[in-house]
Amino acid sequence: MLEKVSKIISAFTDERGEIKNILENPINHVAIITSKAGSIRGNHYHPNDTQYCYLINGKFESHAKDINNDKLEKEIQIIEPGDLVTTPPNIAHAMKFLEDSTFLALTLDHRENIRFSDHTIKINIL
Repeated sequence: MLEKVSKIISAFTDERGEIKNILENPINHVAIITSKAGSIRGNHYHPNDTQYCYLINGKFESHAKDINNDKLEKEIQIIEPGDLVTTPPNIAHAMKFLEDSTFLALTLDHRENIRFSDHTIKINIL
């Protein structure tokens, strides 16, 4: 698989609620993103960065394509709440939202707007 999808399970639960450990890697950027059903996000890749997306609620199709290997087909996976999608560098990715959704986008690199074209390269795969 081009993108790894992990189902995040509870690390601890008691009468107060639960704790889910989403990620144990150094992170320099976190965004919370909402998307309406039918909308599309992404259609880009990151040449030097890994991106993690944790779906809080909703549902989407995750489309992924290796930009360095034209022989590999595009992969499509259905992402549901509690899933963490790990997208390595040079994997083009796009999301088609099947329901109104909220997700966290976490990256190792910073996401400064002034250097957008350094870390995010547009490419249409969906």
